[in-house]
Parts: sequence; structure tokens; C-alpha cells
Amino acid sequence: MKIIMLGAPGAGKGTQAKKIADKYQIPHISTGDIFRANIKNGTELGTKAKSYMDQGLLVPDELVVDLVADRVKQDDCTNGYVLDGFPRTIPQAEALDKALEGMGTKIDYAINVEVPDENIINRMSGRRACVGCGATYHIKYIPTKVEGICDVCGEKLILRDDDKPETVKKRLDVYHEQTQPLIDYYEKAAVLKEVDGTQDMEDVFKDIVNILGA
Repeated sequence: MKIIMLGAPGAGKGTQAKKIADKYQIPHISTGDIFRANIKNGTELGTKAKSYMDQGLLVPDELVVDLVADRVKQDDCTNGYVLDGFPRTIPQAEALDKALEGMGTKIDYAINVEVPDENIINRMSGRRACVGCGATYHIKYIPTKVEGICDVCGEKLILRDDDKPETVKKRLDVYHEQTQPLIDYYEKAAVLKEVDGTQDMEDVFKDIVNILGA
């Protein structure tokens, strides 16, 4: 069961990817984790990736695909995996398909967690973080006992720059320009499945399980 998670930043695809990984006992793979593991272990691919990152450059698609392909060849991926945050663009998707084809395999499902931009902006701009211990809250969904004060350590809460409406809007614009075309790409490949991400988290997961099968 080889799965790609699609969805805008803040749609909740990372949370769902973890839940899928736990239920089906398959690894949850993010490119960030792959980069960190390869750099830590001093692999050839990791050293190459680090040389780009140290210069503040994006790691080239070809190298990212090599890193992902190397990861999914490992024993824990025998029964499948969930890719979270990759591919982000059509060239990456095409390169991944080619690499998987060379391994005699392919993606089974591309699950798009669909949430309107307005919901995401409201969801993310309601987040609050503690300046002391880093605990996170939400003014609507996970409020603190005392407004603006952390339940854990009593320090004040802030709205992080990343969660400000104008920043979220910019990230969504980039997503629609670069990543949205992947939805059409995987629809043509007949592997796209869409779920309503505006529902409660558990209901979204139930819909995903219905798609994947118990």
C-alpha cells in the first residue's frame, strides 16, 4: 500500500499520514526526516544534500527523488509507506514514477485532504504558541484556561509569524501554483482519492480507512 498525501499547508495531511502509518503498520516518510537521517549518517546522498542546504539552496529534484527512492527500498517499506510532503511539483512526481517503475512498483493511492483556503486561514491564524515551553494551542479548538496564558508553564502566548493570515495566504498561493497541478496528474493516473478535510479529524480518518480498506 504505497500512498502519497496531498493537501494544502494546514489541511491536516501530516496528522492523517501518522494515523495511517500507525493503523497499517507502514512507515510515515517525510523528506525532512530523510534529509536529517542521511545527513546524520553521513551517507553520500546526505553529504550532497547538505552541501546545497549549507549554501541556502534548494536540494535539486533529482537528488530528492534519489533520497526518496533509496528510503522506500528499505525493508520496513516492504508492505508500503505514506509519503508526506513529496512530491510537490509535476517534475518531482514524474521523476518519482520513473524511479518506482525502475523498482517494479508504483503509487497505489494519492489522497487529497481537501480544505478551502478560508478554513485554513481561520484554522492557522487561531493557533497560539507559548514563548516559554513551546506548547501550542488554538483559540477555538484548544483554548487555554486563562486567555493568552500557557496552561503548562504560565508564560504568555503569541501568534507566530508563520500563522499570521498574510503569511498563510502566501503559502497557499505557492501551493496552488506548484502543487495543485499534482491533483490533476494523479487523477489522470487513476489513483487520486479525495476526502473532506473540514470534518472532525477522526471523521476524515474514517473516510481514508474506507478508501484504503480495513
